[in-house]
Amino acid sequence: QVQLVESGGGLVQPGGSLRLSCAASGSFLSITSMGWYRQAPGKERELVARITRGGSTDYADSVKGRFAIARDNAKNTVYLQMNSLEPEDTAVYYCNAIYYSTYLSNPENSWGQGTQVTVSS
Repeated sequence: QVQLVESGGGLVQPGGSLRLSCAASGSFLSITSMGWYRQAPGKERELVARITRGGSTDYADSVKGRFAIARDNAKNTVYLQMNSLEPEDTAVYYCNAIYYSTYLSNPENSWGQGTQVTVSS
């Protein structure tokens, strides 16, 4: 199993920046994709950004040009640099990892506990 621990959330003013980190640990063969999702009150969880082991990235249209995802495979850690934050970015941000436990296993999904990001003046 993979355990994910997030850090870096908090309160920031509009136009400000935050950097989220998520470290994976546990017993696994490899982690293929790591990413960030968010859920605002009364809304469904949505993809923010994800990155493959090889470095291919995917972003939600609403964050393109403002957010950047990066990954350190040696540390099994994914980062989300968030710039030009807007009140609409306020949400709980969840780290996600898709991984394989063994060569013969199916891909599995793991979620972090979530970290609150609040953008407000």
